[in-house]
Amino acid sequence: MFLALRYPTFRRLFAAHLVALVGTGLATIAIGFLAFDLAGGNASAVLGTIMAIKMCTYLVIGPLAPAIAARVGARRLLIGTDVLRCGVAAALPFIDGLAQAYALIFVLQAASALFTPTFQAAIPTVVTDRDAYTGALALSRLAYDLETLASPALAGMLLLAMPSSALFFGTAIGFAASATLILSVALPRPPVADRPPFAQQLTRGSRMMFRMPILRGILLLHLALAAVGAIIQVLTVPLVRGELAGSEPQSATVLAAFGLGCMTSAVLMPTLISRVGVRRYMVTGLTLMIVIAPALWPVIALTPATWVIPAVGALWFVLGLGYSATLAPMGRVIRDHTSDRDLPDVFAAQFSLAHGWWLITYPLAGWGGTIWGIGPISLVLAIIAAVALVGALRSWPRCARGQTPDIERTEVHHG
Repeated sequence: MFLALRYPTFRRLFAAHLVALVGTGLATIAIGFLAFDLAGGNASAVLGTIMAIKMCTYLVIGPLAPAIAARVGARRLLIGTDVLRCGVAAALPFIDGLAQAYALIFVLQAASALFTPTFQAAIPTVVTDRDAYTGALALSRLAYDLETLASPALAGMLLLAMPSSALFFGTAIGFAASATLILSVALPRPPVADRPPFAQQLTRGSRMMFRMPILRGILLLHLALAAVGAIIQVLTVPLVRGELAGSEPQSATVLAAFGLGCMTSAVLMPTLISRVGVRRYMVTGLTLMIVIAPALWPVIALTPATWVIPAVGALWFVLGLGYSATLAPMGRVIRDHTSDRDLPDVFAAQFSLAHGWWLITYPLAGWGGTIWGIGPISLVLAIIAAVALVGALRSWPRCARGQTPDIERTEVHHG
């Protein structure tokens, strides 16, 4: 997993990734406090609107990333978006109205929608060895999971000495540090002659995702992840605090169990992939999630009250194992079946379209859990994931037998 750290450029990019993630985590917590300060009893509705803004921004702005990076350079785009996020974070503590909050958060999320796919596409250009790239993906996934644990802990310590609005200044420091680190590296820039017209490039990655069977399979795997992942993201707190009458610390512990499962899977990923292969590893992880998610219903019904929350935590740990096993290797699959020229477009399309699935599954989980109950909607979401997995498997074998189309010829015939 640590082979990628032998590449000096990746080390600095990874460090920038870490500090930016901590900044993002602090911002997420601070925005929750900001919503309560501005809206009081309507804070839930405000947070729901903010989440919708985030997903819509990712869906619409994400595809612009490769076109902009091709013209200004990936390094400049990464630095520019970090500087923009730093400025927005520093401004958020001083606002006093919801309209201002929505506008600034839109800008913040738009910058993130440009930063993330550009960063993802930059990694394989600086980590050229296949095994090292697998390790880079594992480290990136591990960083995301560690952030979910580190940011709340850091926020808790900061809140002992300062008001919640000060968390935004910690966010700004994180983004400023990220920009400084990226400023110290050089990233490859594609030749001008290789760039398609701007309008064509906006949809180029999406057309590839839908046209190439293996990339369609990846897109369907994202749907399956969004279906089961919505159970974790949307239903954990209502389940523990409401249905199981648990406490806030118990809710946090259950979520931490999911994060621990993700981290465990990320650490094991390079070793297991070298033994069983990428496809089998990912399919096994997703199958595990699909099997475990419906077990929530009988576990709640049959487990004694004193043990039911630990039992849910155990299920969440297994779901974390499967989630990371499915998500983390996707970059390698894309890298193995996409030319260097097309990587930015495909990574941007994956980022955008994957968030489109979440825009569907988030409200489905939330409203379904309210109307039908958490157990039934978990079963429905698991069925959606199973159907998506079947569709992905139907696409993947054709590519595995060497039938992946040549992207350059595809663009000539269909572009």
